[in-house]
Amino acid sequence: MARKLRVEYPGAIYHVMNRGDRRDVIFVDDQDRGGFLAALGEVCAKTGWQIHAWCLMPNHFHLVVETPQGNLVAGMKWLLGTYTGRFNRRHKEFGHLFSGRYKALLVDGSEDGYLKTVCDYVHLNPARAGLVKPEAKLKTYRWSSLGEYGKPRRKRAGWLRVDRLLGEHGIGVDSPAGRREFGRRMERRRAESDPAAMRAMWRGWYVGDKTFRAELLGRMKSRLKENHYGEERAATAEAEAEEVVRQGLKGFGWGEEDLVGRGKGDAEKVKLAVRLRAETTVTIKWIAARLHMGTWTYLNHLLYWQRHQQKQTGGK
Repeated sequence: MARKLRVEYPGAIYHVMNRGDRRDVIFVDDQDRGGFLAALGEVCAKTGWQIHAWCLMPNHFHLVVETPQGNLVAGMKWLLGTYTGRFNRRHKEFGHLFSGRYKALLVDGSEDGYLKTVCDYVHLNPARAGLVKPEAKLKTYRWSSLGEYGKPRRKRAGWLRVDRLLGEHGIGVDSPAGRREFGRRMERRRAESDPAAMRAMWRGWYVGDKTFRAELLGRMKSRLKENHYGEERAATAEAEAEEVVRQGLKGFGWGEEDLVGRGKGDAEKVKLAVRLRAETTVTIKWIAARLHMGTWTYLNHLLYWQRHQQKQTGGK
């Protein structure tokens, strides 16, 4: 069965989310929520994980996890399996608790604001879901790390790392004044947040800029297999195709303007299209658009006649 590739490397940061099977509740009461946090603390001790943000909702959870040892998969397997076993024993249930594989977006932690964006998304989740009344402070929701950010260090779990997020909010010191300022900034963020934009962020497979994306594609290229699917595979295929285009333009002595200015049936364009079909897995629609060759059906026709002519000339 096709599945998404898990990209792991030391220092990787992920926004992890998983829902209950059939969207059923995964936390019946506060004892369950406390039990999940206890298991999270255990897995952090086992794996060296650092948590930047967390939020427990009735039928799903969010974690922003940094993995100094590059071990997300092993840690998530233990966490989900352990919590499921404990939940089932407590409630006299059996079978799956979570819905399929968890989703894990890779997050650019290079101090360009992406970690802040993701953590804010997690901390604002209860407000978006209507679990915090409009007149109430965000920190009144007990089952989010936002309230923990307001506590002194000695009262927080050792696995919750607050310095990076505070720093991205421009707060350099984990002090009472700094923590109060963080709370005020989150309330302002709550008033300014665009729910549609926040949801759109979750639809991709990474959160970062083009440089971060290129780095991830480089890590993924050698690990993608036939049973991996989705945006990661498509993005990797497109990156490989772009390299073929770059090489082709260099060989022709062309620039991007030549692709735009030359006719859609230009012989050199056809040669490059043939190469892309032979050496990459991008679609014919992608090739037609990238090489400015008209509709994909027109390009398909050109490629058909190219093959026909090669047969007539014995492949010469």
